[in-house]
Amino acid sequence: MGSIESDAPAHAVDSCIQLGMLGFTRMSKPLAGHKIGFVGLGNMGRANARHLHEAGAEVVVWNRSDASAEAAVKLGMRRAASLPELAREIGPGVICINLTMTDVVEKVVFGPGGLIEGLHKDALIIDFGTTGVPETKKWAERVNWVDAPVSGGQVGAEAATLTIMAGGTEANFQRALPIFQACGKNITHMGASGAGQVTKLANQLIVAQTIDAVAQALRMAELSGVDSALVRKALLGGFAESRILDLHGNRMVKRDFVPGGRAELQLKDVRLMCQLADSVGLDSPTLKNSLAQWEKFVHEKGFGDLDHSGLFRLYE
Repeated sequence: MGSIESDAPAHAVDSCIQLGMLGFTRMSKPLAGHKIGFVGLGNMGRANARHLHEAGAEVVVWNRSDASAEAAVKLGMRRAASLPELAREIGPGVICINLTMTDVVEKVVFGPGGLIEGLHKDALIIDFGTTGVPETKKWAERVNWVDAPVSGGQVGAEAATLTIMAGGTEANFQRALPIFQACGKNITHMGASGAGQVTKLANQLIVAQTIDAVAQALRMAELSGVDSALVRKALLGGFAESRILDLHGNRMVKRDFVPGGRAELQLKDVRLMCQLADSVGLDSPTLKNSLAQWEKFVHEKGFGDLDHSGLFRLYE
C-alpha cells in the first residue's frame, strides 16, 4: 500500500501537525490557562477538584485536614498555606467551596482568617454545598457569588455527571459554566441568588421522604415473608421505579450502609427544608414527620455516620 503524497514542504507538514496537536490539547483541556481555587476536599470536593485539574486548570487547594490536601498535591495541584493566601493567589479568578454546613461556609469565607482577607473585588465564589437560603442571599450582596448545589452523590461526583442547579446573576453563571461543565452534565441556571439552594432543598425533600418510603416498603415485605430483593426487582419495572429504589433499595437489601451520603448531612438538609417551608408558609405534615424520623435516626439511635439509606434500620 502506497503512502499519501503531499506537495507541501516537510517543515510545513510538521507545522500543521504541531498546530493540530496544539488545537487538540486545547480542546481536551478546556480549562487550560485558568487558575482556580478549591476549598473543601471531602468525598464530593476532592472529585470536583480532580476534574478541574484534569480539564487543564491550575488548581490551588485548601483543606482543614492534611491528608486530602496532600493527596491533591500528589495529583499535581498546589496547596495554599491559608485561606487569605489562596484568595490572593487566585486574584480576580474563581474560588470553589465544597463544604457541608452553612456556619462553616460563613466562617471560611467571611470569618477571621477567611478568604475575605485576601479576596479580590472581582473574584467569583462558587458554593457547591447545600447551604441556607437566607444566608446565601446575604453573601451574594457582599461578593460575586453563585450557589451551585449538586445532586448525584459521590458516584456522580466521581463520574463528573452531577446535576448542578445554580443561582446567581447571568454574568456570574456564565463565568462559572466552564467549571460546571467539567464536573457535571445536567446544568441549569435556576434564577437569582438562592434559587439553586431552593431547588436543591426541593430535591432533598423528595429524597428524604422517598428513602423512608422505600425502607418501609422493603421492611414490610420482609415481615410478610416475601424476599425484599425480589420485591425491589419487581418494583423497578413499575411506576414506583426510582434511583432511590434502585441504588438505596439495593443497599437496604444487602444491609450495606457504608456512607456515601451520611445520614447526619441528610438531617441537616431536612432541617433547612423545614426552615424554608416555614419562611414561605408551606405547612407539610409529611415534612414534619420526615424531620422527626431523621432526628430519631441520627440522635436517638446514634446512626449519623451511616449512609442515609441506613434509615432502614429504624424499621428492623
